[in-house]
Amino acid sequence: MSRHSAGKSGIALTEKQRIAWLRLIRSDNVGPATFRDLINNFGTAERALEMLPELSQRGGATRAIRIATKDEAERELEFCTKFGAVFVGIGEPHYPPALRQIDAAPPILAMKGNGATAIRPSIGIVGSRNASISGVKMATLLARDCGAAGYTITSGLARGIDTAAHNASLATGTMAAMAGGLDQPYPPENIGLLKAIWDGRGVAISEMPFGWEPRARDFPRRNRLIAGTSLGVAVIEAASRSGSLITARLAADFGRLVFAVPGSPMDPRCHGTNTLLKNGSIVTTEALDLLEALSPLSNIDLFAQPQVEEPAYEESETFHQPPGDVERSMVIDALGPTPVEVNDIIRHTQLSPSSVYLVMLELDIAGRLQRHPGGLVSLSFAD
Repeated sequence: MSRHSAGKSGIALTEKQRIAWLRLIRSDNVGPATFRDLINNFGTAERALEMLPELSQRGGATRAIRIATKDEAERELEFCTKFGAVFVGIGEPHYPPALRQIDAAPPILAMKGNGATAIRPSIGIVGSRNASISGVKMATLLARDCGAAGYTITSGLARGIDTAAHNASLATGTMAAMAGGLDQPYPPENIGLLKAIWDGRGVAISEMPFGWEPRARDFPRRNRLIAGTSLGVAVIEAASRSGSLITARLAADFGRLVFAVPGSPMDPRCHGTNTLLKNGSIVTTEALDLLEALSPLSNIDLFAQPQVEEPAYEESETFHQPPGDVERSMVIDALGPTPVEVNDIIRHTQLSPSSVYLVMLELDIAGRLQRHPGGLVSLSFAD
């Protein structure tokens, strides 16, 4: 990764780079963390694409890796343009600045609407889908007042609290994080709300391909977008097992402030929020609670170094020599089903960090490595 600063203007991808980035992130076994490691090791997405078959083979893959074609990427880019959306890379001006600071941030986002809304300081507001009248009122008050104070209000376009938060901040600026492609909104009854977001001062973002229908496992990724784009997340009416608590946990992991609105202990919808309060979340009864706590954070330069950046000149690319069979075996033997820190693998094997990271990249591309929260890794034994 290049260490020079992108600056507030950002660094625009060329059309050639954008297509290569799309191909890379749409290829098998390439997630955000793997994408970052590939760019770090091979300099450009084009070079990384060339290396995928060799990496997969060295990692012990039992079948050929599927690599997204140039035609596929060009078709998706063409669909995106016709849809009135854009693909924004992590170092580009309209990429949400707080999101680029998290570990393994999405390298590229599909975005439709007012791009300026995406780069303002954001507050996430989430909660129950079957919200009470008082919960909806509280979401409306918080979103309206925080929006009037200059914050973008980010939520997940779900029923209940999310819908109330978006509606209350349409006039000031709201951001909808989506679990499926931008053309696959969920739930269907919020299609009208989504169009109002696009047509006004709002914006919608997704890391999923166009045409991707959201599945249950996609919603935690959507929650990660909410937590990552926000300086703080307010939770209103969350049950003990809910997506809102996932968002709150992710926000805490990212070093963001977590706010919770207290509720009746007799209401199951409030069990999760009350538990958050017991565990140290900030008691929230009005917008001022959020605004005062977030005020010092709003001056932080969020336009710092992006996590993934291609070097300006191909001559600056440096490629590590592939590790030998002995080194590869040492790393594989050190791994198991229990997640461990990469530094522990380096200490245990006494190999160079570059060798250990490259072996893990081979295993990752081959589908044999599992990544876990906190940067932990384990060996996958799935077929």
